[in-house]
Amino acid sequence: MEHEEYCARAGAEITRMAEVTVSAALETPVPTCPGWDLAKLIRHTGIVHRWATATVATKATERVAADALDAGLPADVAGYPRWLAAGGASLLTVLREAGPGLPVWSWAADDGGSGWWARRMLHETMVHRVDAELSLGIEPSLDPVAAADGVSEFLLNARLGSRPSQRLAELPAGQTVHLHATDDGLGSGGEWLISLGGDAGYTWSHGHAKAAVAVRGPAALLLLLAYGRVKPDDGRLTVFGDASLLTTWQDIMTL
Repeated sequence: MEHEEYCARAGAEITRMAEVTVSAALETPVPTCPGWDLAKLIRHTGIVHRWATATVATKATERVAADALDAGLPADVAGYPRWLAAGGASLLTVLREAGPGLPVWSWAADDGGSGWWARRMLHETMVHRVDAELSLGIEPSLDPVAAADGVSEFLLNARLGSRPSQRLAELPAGQTVHLHATDDGLGSGGEWLISLGGDAGYTWSHGHAKAAVAVRGPAALLLLLAYGRVKPDDGRLTVFGDASLLTTWQDIMTL
């Protein structure tokens, strides 16, 4: 996807998340984020948006301290959904003005920049929008193209995440995991071969190959599998081979 499409899709996700929560009881627990309620989920997402906005707007070359930002949180949590939407609007303005090529700090190091942030904000928001909907008993809908891109983005960034990076050495070296999206029209972009082990913890590429464990299902479910929102034994997924390896991979990789 191009930069503007990332921005547009991120905007749609922010709007959707604000809409589904604006009339909700914000003390509702979020099962996919243990210990969180909707208020905390919205607060987290909105602060991440403002952190990204500050990073790009100031052309930061070092990490911006998120806890030092004036997030402007409403005193009443009932105002959180509108606060989320307002911060999202500022984020999109800054990302669009920057374009995709502005060099700024990111936790992806050399792969960062304003374009990286647009892509990251799409998938950050999309997964948390799903968290909100699941907590409210709403069946989430994800576009297969965006979901497939989300799987690739997850694999690019997961080894740099604070939690997975501490456990990558536990991945069983020499084993392979194959994810296969069953949606039409994705081509090789809907298949991922993940080879475990090595200094980076794993390598991956698009394509079809035999693996120690393979899982087939819609791209949306593969994205939620990667993020730990659905389990390998979800009846909507089909697993071939060593199912325990898939469970181990998910446990270690979950952001």
